[in-house]
Amino acid sequence: MLALLLVAVSLGLTNFAAAIAIGITGVDRRLRLRVALAFGVFEAGMPIVGLLLGHQVSHALGAQAHLIGGVLLIATGAYTAAQALRTADRAATALDLHSGRIVLLAASLSIDNLIVGFALGTYNVPIAIAIALIALVSIGLSLIGLELGDRLGARIEHNSELLAGIVLICVGTVVAADLL
Repeated sequence: MLALLLVAVSLGLTNFAAAIAIGITGVDRRLRLRVALAFGVFEAGMPIVGLLLGHQVSHALGAQAHLIGGVLLIATGAYTAAQALRTADRAATALDLHSGRIVLLAASLSIDNLIVGFALGTYNVPIAIAIALIALVSIGLSLIGLELGDRLGARIEHNSELLAGIVLICVGTVVAADLL
């Protein structure tokens, strides 16, 4: 359960980063709610496929399932951290956020959840609990990010993505070592 909570927080930090960027441009209450709900729906929805595939594959993999799941988490974390380091110099710009762009942003932020869902599935995480926890953490961190965006600035946006990558690498290492 601790691994699931850490993964949910690390996935939510990516939404937190995007929400800060959106918050910097200024948002009203209605847009804040739409962004948080879209982020939560996609963060919870994308792992369903990954989790279901992970449960099926874990039976075939047997004792090696935790190792493969851990490696996938490490790879996702490394990619997230590398992306954060590559975009460190990019300045924040105003975003035009109509509904289509919100959905596209939410979908692109949650692509990694397919891989994370697979990894968690190989580790036999209860699907309903994982989805609910990931959604709740995502919505909460998105709302906090939107609220704090104009106060914290673009530097925190970059650091939260880097932190998300580092947390995924750490959780992947613990899962691969079968410590949780």
